[in-house]
Amino acid sequence: MPEVKLEEVRRFMEDSLKAVGTPESEAKAHADLLMHADTVGHYSHGLNRLEFYINDCQSGACVPTAKPEVLKESGATAWVDGHNALGATVGNFCMDVAIRKAKDCGVGWVSTKRSNHFGMAGYWALKAEREGLIGMAFTNSSPIMVPTRSKQRALGTNPIAMAAPATGGDKLVVDMATTTVAMGKIEVQIHKEEPIPQGWALGPDGKTTTDAKAAFSTGRLMPLGGEEKTSGYKGYALSAMVEMFCSGLSGSKSTHNIRGWELTSTQGPPDLGQCFAAIDPECFAPGFAERVADCLNTYRSLEPVDPALPVLAPGDKEDKIGKTTLAKGTINYPEKQIEAMRVMAERIGVQPIQTVSA
Repeated sequence: MPEVKLEEVRRFMEDSLKAVGTPESEAKAHADLLMHADTVGHYSHGLNRLEFYINDCQSGACVPTAKPEVLKESGATAWVDGHNALGATVGNFCMDVAIRKAKDCGVGWVSTKRSNHFGMAGYWALKAEREGLIGMAFTNSSPIMVPTRSKQRALGTNPIAMAAPATGGDKLVVDMATTTVAMGKIEVQIHKEEPIPQGWALGPDGKTTTDAKAAFSTGRLMPLGGEEKTSGYKGYALSAMVEMFCSGLSGSKSTHNIRGWELTSTQGPPDLGQCFAAIDPECFAPGFAERVADCLNTYRSLEPVDPALPVLAPGDKEDKIGKTTLAKGTINYPEKQIEAMRVMAERIGVQPIQTVSA
């Protein structure tokens, strides 16, 4: 696969966002969000998503110059109107408010309406963790999940993210969709021309499929856990819980009323609901970071089934990939993805992304 230097990926992302009217500060913030995903190995939420943001800015679904606004607040809570700004603009505003309130009151809980896709949920939880706080982030999305026993979509990937600090710079990081996977991972399989695992999605006949293209065109992901017999109803319930935190508290559209997120969408702003929380562990029992570290070390020291595959703590895989990527200084992307970016670059008038061999 073609190899691209990290600084070149970032340059291309920033140039592309600025080309469609994004202020430089917000282009840098949004590029940082996308770079985080690719750096830690979640390619579904990095460069793979750039053209969606570009097209939303061009269609008016996203307003790249907009500024979020607090509509109502208490000592520990805030209700925000994102004014259809970029997801990174809304996310940084809301998590900054949550962090400030957590430092003042012990807890900060912020819910926002009229936002756009905010990338990896874990990115926002980590923003609070770097301040010594427990961070959490949630979002609803376009309808893509089929609830247990249903043939129709009604919920989204509706991710759950949490990051908690431990001693020695260690941390626990949970970041997961409440569907089996995010739709972006199916897109990546299409780029790689590989099948998807059984249980990820339904095909047009309402049965599970391993055909990535069929799964993408049908657009019906299964809840975390898969079928009812493998406890898929738990993923369904978790997705519904996230929905209450997001649309329920913010007054945004509920997932079943949100338009689809396609490259050619002309249906206007999605009005996503999102929730950001920060908790100061110092307001509770002493020794929080030490207890987190003890748990992490316990998990990692467990005897593995396969000696070649050690037991990992949540977040370890991403942390290791991130360090390796930064040391290497490059990222490999499928040729089809690079070509798609070249076509987009020509369309919006920016210098195409340059591969190492170019």
